[in-house]
Amino acid sequence: MTSVISLLTDYGLEDGYIAACHGVIVGISPESRIIDVCHLVPLGDVRRGAAILAQTITYLPPGVHVAAVDPSGSRRAVAVEAGDHVFLGPDNGLLSWAIHASGGARAAYELSNEEFFLPPLSPTFHGRDLFAPVAAYLAIGRHPAELGQEIPINRLISLPAPTSTVQDDYAEGEVLSVNRHGNVQLSIGAADLMTLGVSLGDTLVVWMGGRRLAVPFKESFTAVPPGEIVAFIDSVGLVALAINSGDASQRLGLPPGARVRLSPAP
Repeated sequence: MTSVISLLTDYGLEDGYIAACHGVIVGISPESRIIDVCHLVPLGDVRRGAAILAQTITYLPPGVHVAAVDPSGSRRAVAVEAGDHVFLGPDNGLLSWAIHASGGARAAYELSNEEFFLPPLSPTFHGRDLFAPVAAYLAIGRHPAELGQEIPINRLISLPAPTSTVQDDYAEGEVLSVNRHGNVQLSIGAADLMTLGVSLGDTLVVWMGGRRLAVPFKESFTAVPPGEIVAFIDSVGLVALAINSGDASQRLGLPPGARVRLSPAP
């Protein structure tokens, strides 16, 4: 197993939680390279964490990927083999989109073998006492099958996959995520706009429930004056709505999961 370990959490950066996880990993696997994917996932926002992990995994080397975002704190902990990766996290759907992006689950195990835990196991800090040591042991060559009982792949919890449809004169999708700047990422891709014949410089009509808004389609949010709304293709090839120096999600009233329709302006 590679020595690369990545971490994604909603722990924040104000306390020593991340340092503690790093310390546990290095204490077991000193040669491990640790990649901090994100620790500013909104507290308990499983969907946002899933989107970040899935959109990042393509750029990460083979390794062990820890994700700890669990508002209930009561889900079983799992290890899932997919592609060249092993994913560790709560079985609440957080891992599901990244697993799909990695080619689908090959095997899954419940983390129940206390040999791999850091005693005493805190009921409130599984990142430090469970996921970090398990990741480190996998990095030095222990096998996922040693971690606990195998779980049928079809029993893993999955988040509903983001959807989009394209008709003759519109594309419809959902708000996939909202980043810390308030940019609204849609499940509608660049190819969907190409199918509609939309090109840079055109105007899109954005339908949000009973509301509609004409928005320029530009290369980036900086292509419009401050305070103006713009549609652009983001770094992972999806349509995003943004306000230069503003919060598009707040102004447009578009939380994750909201339905949006885009059509070329007549």
